[in-house]
Amino acid sequence: MRRAALAALLTGPGLLMVGAALAARTPVAEVALRPSFGGAVLEGRVTAGADDELTGVWSSGGRARLLKCAPRCEAVQTIPVSGTLLMNAGTLYRVAVGGEFRAGQRVRLALRFSNMQVLNVDAAVSRP
Repeated sequence: MRRAALAALLTGPGLLMVGAALAARTPVAEVALRPSFGGAVLEGRVTAGADDELTGVWSSGGRARLLKCAPRCEAVQTIPVSGTLLMNAGTLYRVAVGGEFRAGQRVRLALRFSNMQVLNVDAAVSRP
């Protein structure tokens, strides 16, 4: 009985449902903040669906700036996330969080994605 149910799931419409579930994957983030001039830069990894976008990041200090840095940094409305997005001070896309931060401090961040999902994460502030 189990084999028949598994076979039905992995063929035809069942396969489409599995694919849709993977495409609409719940976002996950492993992030930290590195202090910089006037705030901090988000570092780490954000994993989301195949064609998702990061549309905003908020902290207790307000909305963070989404940046595309090629060759200069410019504010953008969204950051594309195709599976896994790596971010740090040297990557193409960056998130700059305003405020004053101390090493070891924990900061609560809210990340919003294009499918209206919101992911709340704690980010530790690392040493500059």
